[in-house]
Amino acid sequence: MSHQPIFENQAPGALAFETLGVHAGREELMALGVHALPLDLSSTYPIKDLARGGESLERMAMGGQDKECPVYSRLYNPTVGRFEEALAQLEGAEESVAFASGMAALTACLLAAKQKGGHVVAVRPLYGGSDHLIASGLLGLEVTWAEPDSIRAALRSDTSLVIVETPANPTLQLVDIESVVMQACGVPVLVDSTFATPVLQNPLKHGATLVLHSATKFLGGHGDVLAGVVATTAEWATELRKVRVITGSVLHPLAAYLLHRGLPTLALRVRAAQEGAQVIAQKLAAYPTVKAVHYPGLRSSETHGVMGHQMRGPGSLMAFEVENFEFASQVMANVKLMTPAVSLGSVDTLIQHPAALTHRVVDAAAKTQSGIGAGLLRLSVGLESPDDLWADLEQALVKAMAHTHADDYAS
Repeated sequence: MSHQPIFENQAPGALAFETLGVHAGREELMALGVHALPLDLSSTYPIKDLARGGESLERMAMGGQDKECPVYSRLYNPTVGRFEEALAQLEGAEESVAFASGMAALTACLLAAKQKGGHVVAVRPLYGGSDHLIASGLLGLEVTWAEPDSIRAALRSDTSLVIVETPANPTLQLVDIESVVMQACGVPVLVDSTFATPVLQNPLKHGATLVLHSATKFLGGHGDVLAGVVATTAEWATELRKVRVITGSVLHPLAAYLLHRGLPTLALRVRAAQEGAQVIAQKLAAYPTVKAVHYPGLRSSETHGVMGHQMRGPGSLMAFEVENFEFASQVMANVKLMTPAVSLGSVDTLIQHPAALTHRVVDAAAKTQSGIGAGLLRLSVGLESPDDLWADLEQALVKAMAHTHADDYAS
């Protein structure tokens, strides 16, 4: 169901993002007589009329929607529906479809695309789980890995999807979406925009067909939700819902409730974390034992003219390189305020080692080619004071240096 404007005769994009974040998906609350978002945990719904119920079930099994006669929560849930409505508005999409995880969302996109052709083109780096799924052949799709400027040459007559992630996980590589869309020559382009969030980037405005978010990350924002969501056209949404009904990869209503409840603070959280990240990135770039820093907010990292055109800010993710695996391991072992853990986009700061963790299952040669080395660490800056975060990271770097070069000092 395409979203409705909050005001009658409202022009698209008339409301500021901050306003939409607060009000999107809540249009029916007044009619319901409630102020806070309702949480509907029903697994099944009464069938008042058998013929009506049967028609509704068939419609939803084919990817349609019928909120007046939902039948069963795998087919439709109003709490999930409100979150989908909100996210569609924030991305400027006709519709969005939510899933049990980001990987479930990507799987649905691939299965829907497979109906139109058995070949996809993908650009590395991607999130390790995404890379593993696409490369595995599990879904019966062939993949051609391409550079951002060689997508056109990788296309085949049966290419049904082009997949990019920007900013990329974990190296923060930026990809020009308009260039990708032009090279795709009409083949739908899927952009994983998890790192950017709709606060900083709206790929649909640059020609993409599908925007994927691991909603577990910034959209959830508190480390307590597992979810995925795809913003897209009404046509693609129908196909995605059809896959979701068949596979059962539905989002639990409690997760949808938590996601929707967190949207009003999304812009505040993203921008505050971004401010802290800029401070940390600059300090890391000047630190003697750090070999390189990958962060779109540093001039040395922004080489595609994306900032200010495609992105409204560099975000709060960065990667930095230290001497080797042992040094990186010691940094993770010695942080006290930061949490050594996978995932990102939480209110607290997380640090992890991509090659050993999130990208462990990626082909070794592909890791090397993508710059995912043994000394690379990924940092997701949270909402803590940048001064406190830097003090923690610096002491960890000092201890890592002392541990790694203990024999040098002894001699």
